Amino acid sequence: MASGSVKAAKRYKIKKSTGDHIFDICNYTFMILLMIVTLYPFLNVLAVSFNQAQDTIKGGIYLVPRIWTLDNYAYIFREATIFHASFISVLRTVVGTVLTVFCSAMVAYTLTKQEYVLRKFVTIAFILTMYFNGGLIPTFLLMRDLNLIGSFWVYIWPGLIGVFNLIIIRSFIEGLPESILESGKIDGAGEFRTFVSIVLPLTTPVLATVALFSGVFQWNQWFDVFLYNSSDIDLSTLQYELQKILQNSNTTNSSGSISGMISGMSGAQSSVTPLSVRATMTIVASVPIIMVYPFLQKYFVKGMMVGGVKG
Repeated sequence: MASGSVKAAKRYKIKKSTGDHIFDICNYTFMILLMIVTLYPFLNVLAVSFNQAQDTIKGGIYLVPRIWTLDNYAYIFREATIFHASFISVLRTVVGTVLTVFCSAMVAYTLTKQEYVLRKFVTIAFILTMYFNGGLIPTFLLMRDLNLIGSFWVYIWPGLIGVFNLIIIRSFIEGLPESILESGKIDGAGEFRTFVSIVLPLTTPVLATVALFSGVFQWNQWFDVFLYNSSDIDLSTLQYELQKILQNSNTTNSSGSISGMISGMSGAQSSVTPLSVRATMTIVASVPIIMVYPFLQKYFVKGMMVGGVKG
């Protein structure tokens, strides 16, 4: 039987035409180029962040720093606001992701129940919010009337139910065998117990996908901080601090400054530039998400494939 498999493999290799080889070469070449185009910007920013700031101004930094230094990171982390802003970013990411995944899954499960007569109307109402919204000023007034301005929860409640996430989870739940859900009712479980004990464990791939979407969204948000909590340093996030650094850097560049240097550290060799600060802050803000993604990758791919096909 093993010899038959070997012969079949040999016949397959023989049958592989010249066109197949050309296709493989083109495919591998394209994927390698795509990988280079994807990785190069990040590696370049990483090299700039570790390069001596005044030397970076000369240009010519590509993949490897020309003069290695940690002064750029020392400048950023010497600011007390960075650590507190990082804590707020982590807190809003964790709390926002957990609540968004749970609440979106709960609403999605409700919309899959045939006996819920308003499920089509509610689904359409949710989908309409993807195309229409009240606008910036009405939203601000709503947050003010709800007494959310100046509070941490203004980061959480407005995006608690994501319509896109809701559709993905609902499509996944609709593909679950009805017999499994009915088994919970036979054992005397209510809807909430069925949801927690049966639905949530079975929807782990799609929940991990939604968690990744929500986590990246919460981590990268800065505009809501600018709108609602810009005057409260205790509620500032890392991304908002990054945005302020970028804005200050752009202002410095447009003011006509020759060196564009930012002082604050002892000695001329310890000075940093707007370019080095931007690169360093980008790395600091990106690393946490990059570290989390590998743990969710297998669930992310499976959840997107199943949710997309069944949708």
